[in-house]
Amino acid sequence: MGKRITAVVVDDERFSREELIYLLKEHERIEIIGEADSGEDAVMKALQLQPDVLFLDIEMPKMNGLEVAESLQELKKVPDIVFATAYPDFAVEAFRHEAVDYILKPFEEEPIRETVDRLERRLLNEGSAEKGTIPSKLAVEEEEEITYLTPSEIMYVYRDGRVTKIVDQTRTYETKRSLKEVEQRLEPFSFFRIHKSYLVNLQYVKRLVPWFNGAYHLELRGRDEQLSVSRNYVKELRKQLEL
Repeated sequence: MGKRITAVVVDDERFSREELIYLLKEHERIEIIGEADSGEDAVMKALQLQPDVLFLDIEMPKMNGLEVAESLQELKKVPDIVFATAYPDFAVEAFRHEAVDYILKPFEEEPIRETVDRLERRLLNEGSAEKGTIPSKLAVEEEEEITYLTPSEIMYVYRDGRVTKIVDQTRTYETKRSLKEVEQRLEPFSFFRIHKSYLVNLQYVKRLVPWFNGAYHLELRGRDEQLSVSRNYVKELRKQLEL
């Protein structure tokens, strides 16, 4: 049968949780490896079990599904999220949290089949035109618009307080994604972490200038500012840059 998609189902209502598990078990490529009845339990299960996907109820007391999804972005392995809710008004907010899909209660077989198909194309890459490809754009949402940035035009990325800022050749964008998540999405491209708060596109590096105590400053083509390079990253940075 090949590889299966591991899943955790999260819902504070037992009946809804059991109903969704029953419908998902109709699909042999989905393997239910856990369930959770609260947002806090969902985070713990994600840490312990490292599933491929969480089927996540949005309306839960204390810690709702949107808050769970935000917390999970800090994990080393960030699971895909499929939100579940009785209220279609949550759709826009769900996709702001990078949801793969969105299913409505009461659950129906056909929407769940479509969701499973989408997960199989995404996670198993079998029989899909997407096989072997790398996403070519980084999506940045601003108010009601989504801007798609070409990675080769991004010069550097840094964390500023509670937002991550993405600097390209013309302007600076803001995203609520963590720096770690942006780093993971840019991994196929020529980005390198030079500091705990900075990623830089190596294509734009112009000069490495000694500073003090083993640290350096980095100059980029077309930019006036200098970026700090932590001494912990200098050796590996030079290996990446030099022939």
